[in-house]
Amino acid sequence: MRTILLQAESPGPESSTLEIPPGREVSFGRGDRSAPVDFPLSHPGVSRRAGAIRAVDDYWLLTNLSRAATLVVENPEGGGEFLKVAPGRAAAPVPFEFARVVLPVADGSCSFLVFASQHSYIDFDAPESTAGEPTLSAFAVDETAKYFLVLVALCEPRLRDCSSPVIPTVPEVLERLRRVPGGAELTRPAVNFHIDYLARTKLRVKEASDVRKADWQRAALVSVALRFDLVTEDHLALLDG
Repeated sequence: MRTILLQAESPGPESSTLEIPPGREVSFGRGDRSAPVDFPLSHPGVSRRAGAIRAVDDYWLLTNLSRAATLVVENPEGGGEFLKVAPGRAAAPVPFEFARVVLPVADGSCSFLVFASQHSYIDFDAPESTAGEPTLSAFAVDETAKYFLVLVALCEPRLRDCSSPVIPTVPEVLERLRRVPGGAELTRPAVNFHIDYLARTKLRVKEASDVRKADWQRAALVSVALRFDLVTEDHLALLDG
């Protein structure tokens, strides 16, 4: 199942992740007792019902319920790409795998992140065939994404020394990526979220009974990534700049 994930960027009780299975629609905004929303945003400048998101397989549709405010959807890991969803626009398709929805407010800022998981990619290494549907990659990872940087950092000790038992901790990953272009702005919660996103959605790892609870996700991610050559020595260039 290709689940869309929502996560608020502002601190507060609404910062937990909301999962949206395909076909389901959720509302977002400030909400109140008479008009509750599925994904609350506590900023006082946000409409009570600002918009709605519908999950459709590996992409999503954005509806702007505002009469006057334009919503902006940014691609944080692209080259500045963004799209605008005008007031009243219904079911605007969003193609970004990782996106930031920005709501216009007079004071401060208000935004949340959307992860459209498991985008499909053609397996170019598969034998060519003129019949049937193209073969899709079993693990659809984007090598330009922040989560892939985190995955490479986790695999680095094992790639540099195949006999190394070391699995970097979250603080060690964070410190390693501070010296990497594009990684300096990462925070500890962001690294934790990317690890959880990789484990639950991208590589779909399962908890092993013989690994400590705090370590199982990182250990399982390294095992799967190296076993299937999702991360190789060539990717260390991403960490070396």
